[in-house]
Amino acid sequence: MIWLFTDFGAEGPYLGQTEAVLRLGAPGADVINLLSNAPTAQPRLSTYLLAALSQRLPTGSVLLCVVDPGVGGKRLAVALEADGRWFVGPENGLLNTVAQQAQKTSWRIIDWRPDRLSASFHGRDLFAPIAARIAKGDFSWAGRPWEGPDLSHWPADIETIIYFDHYGNAVTGRRYVPDLDGKTLAVNGHRIPQAQTFCTMPEGATFWYRNSMDLIEIAINRGRAVDILGLSLGMEFGFEK
Repeated sequence: MIWLFTDFGAEGPYLGQTEAVLRLGAPGADVINLLSNAPTAQPRLSTYLLAALSQRLPTGSVLLCVVDPGVGGKRLAVALEADGRWFVGPENGLLNTVAQQAQKTSWRIIDWRPDRLSASFHGRDLFAPIAARIAKGDFSWAGRPWEGPDLSHWPADIETIIYFDHYGNAVTGRRYVPDLDGKTLAVNGHRIPQAQTFCTMPEGATFWYRNSMDLIEIAINRGRAVDILGLSLGMEFGFEK
């Protein structure tokens, strides 16, 4: 399977063009759109979402990961093998949290370049062909081994809002741990209690909970937390006893 994780958006030509390259390059592989509205041009927020989503994917999966505000610049093109899954994309922090959480990693710099390479669409022209070749078991692109970025100071979790879903819920970069049970979440002047899920709270009530990706999420039962609480991407929060 090839999984797409991008900030391309569902509308417009970019997702379709990229998927076409994958299907032509690896005709026997399933191509699945995992997420097309990652935080736009924000790899540091997107990396925590990518790590959480990829945890449940089967080994052998290939993930094409493109949140690339530096496209056409000096950032590296890389492939990361992490616990049996391959991640292809820019070296701009997007793959860092995956690498940090993995038990076993191997990085490669992608030196291969196509005959035609757009300066602004490496997702289609560079990363998609490599992802397709990996899915076919073709490693003739011969990427150079690389020790990877220095992750010694990379935070394992961030108490920051990283994504808003269709319902207006705020997904954060903080993984759930039992030590957080019973604590109050404080964000943008609001103090928010914990709940297990939506049906345990009255309509209009604000709460935080452990979501299906094992991340802390802020929600309002039948309301849009992003609007009602005045939340924004990159907003920080904390926990009180």
